Amino acid sequence: MSRGFSLWLDAIRALAALAVLFGHLAHVRFTGGDYIWLREINIASDAVVVFFVISGLVIAYAAGRDGDLATYSFNRMTRIFSVIVPALILTLAFDAIGTRVAIEAYPTGYYQALPLRDFLIRGLTLTPQWSGFGDILRLGTNGPLWSLSYEVAYYILFGAALFLRGALRVVMIALVVLLAGLNILLLLPAWALGVWVWRQISRGPSLHPALAWGLALGTPALIVAAKASGLADALPRFPQFGYSDEVIWNTALAGLVALHLIGAAALLSDLRQSFTGRPARLIRWIAGASFSLYVMHYPVLHLLDATLPETLPAYNLWLLGLTLAACFGFAQVFERPLKFYRQWLTQAVARRVDAA
Repeated sequence: MSRGFSLWLDAIRALAALAVLFGHLAHVRFTGGDYIWLREINIASDAVVVFFVISGLVIAYAAGRDGDLATYSFNRMTRIFSVIVPALILTLAFDAIGTRVAIEAYPTGYYQALPLRDFLIRGLTLTPQWSGFGDILRLGTNGPLWSLSYEVAYYILFGAALFLRGALRVVMIALVVLLAGLNILLLLPAWALGVWVWRQISRGPSLHPALAWGLALGTPALIVAAKASGLADALPRFPQFGYSDEVIWNTALAGLVALHLIGAAALLSDLRQSFTGRPARLIRWIAGASFSLYVMHYPVLHLLDATLPETLPAYNLWLLGLTLAACFGFAQVFERPLKFYRQWLTQAVARRVDAA
């Protein structure tokens, strides 16, 4: 993967994470409708689809680098649990504080109180959206974790298809399909488009420059046109499919994002810059906290909504600034030191093996 394209992926990840935050911040209950247009264009939902495509691309790239199922599983699990475990603990703590201060800040539909056992089991297995495990759940205020339920299913399906063989592969794929359920499978093509993108660009640049420019610039224009014209909103929706209710638009959007990435990869493949300037460092810094920003912003927003006085001058800026500070602080402790955590865990396991 070229440095230029890697930086472009980081830029898109950073923008998508911020788009989810701004899309949720725009709820009337947080900012009084001042930014309701962000809700009307559905920016948060579209950003998650962008995440799915990038996730498929990055996982396909990483799986090739990992080389075997054990390494693939270790890297996926450490990446997820180093962030998810503290995020779940803080969600419990923030929700407990906020609901005691101002329960009205936790309206039905955006907060689901669960028994601790159910919260931890479904949260730590990342299955709140897996219909085969029972009811589909929201983990307190942390609604955005729905997409992690989807992604974990895709990681397992992809790993099984790539690394397993024979009957074991068939059984594993069938088991995940049955447990995850239809809702999750409906958006699998959007994620798989990212895998397809990596397969295309890993072969090396082969696009004519005019076509590469057309894909890189034309697809964002088509997305904007589809949103501005109302075409995206006019497509059928299926409320019975939960978070996959916009599956037609989501799949079309994923296809356009995939084509954009193929064009961008071709254009950026020959760049020789080191990309060490301030803008590049800022992009990488924000992207390096995108996971934390995604999994922590909603519990933080609800807690602040319950505790910040609404008469506070520049209330909306305080809400945004404190949320960003909390999420970036969380990332500094749990997301950015991932290499250290992996090294520590590897050494700890090695010591136990040697002792045995």
